[in-house]
Amino acid sequence: MEKTVQRLDLLQHTDTVNELLARYGVKFGIYKNNEFKEQLFPFDAIPRIIGHEEFLFLERGLKQRVMALNLFIKDIYGKKQIVKDGIVPEDFIFASGGYMAECENTLPPKGIYCHISGIDLVKGKDENWYILEDNLRVPSGASYPMIARELCRRSLPDTFHDNHLEDNRNYADLLRRTMDYVNTGGHTVILTPGRYNAAYFEHSYLAEKKGAQTVYCPRSD
Repeated sequence: MEKTVQRLDLLQHTDTVNELLARYGVKFGIYKNNEFKEQLFPFDAIPRIIGHEEFLFLERGLKQRVMALNLFIKDIYGKKQIVKDGIVPEDFIFASGGYMAECENTLPPKGIYCHISGIDLVKGKDENWYILEDNLRVPSGASYPMIARELCRRSLPDTFHDNHLEDNRNYADLLRRTMDYVNTGGHTVILTPGRYNAAYFEHSYLAEKKGAQTVYCPRSD
């Protein structure tokens, strides 16, 4: 009964949260028929709940996967042992649009190639988790749950007082620490293709939260 009441309270505040999202300009852009269109971020008041033990299981697996992906990239631009051993075909690597010959035998600071990874997960009807794809080219999306949670906290603080939830408010600090860790003495900035990029809200929001500057950088693809 208590959970039902809490869900009703959340639903009653959906309009309030959506109004605040619109006021703060929480939008994302999409290109359709070569035309850029913006729309407000859609908000669903009822959360998808992941239990603590299940979350820890996913966290361990994702950490392992990101480490493996980083080692894969390091090997591709280095010794290419995975190709020599016949595990991955050579054409599969060098014909890829993401392969950059300029990075051959180049080791980035701390040996880290993918600093931010967006692993798309889906839970099947069989209750197992599956990976849809790995996004390693500075994936976007973190800012939306951050600001949605912040606005929910303002609208219905009791939900967060009465339930033990993982706190995502330290994401900007974690991002800053990650960037500072590989900083070799320059300025920490967030590159953005500009106002008409689909993830511009994310760029500006994260820059504000982590105390960095946004720097214009046109897309090359």
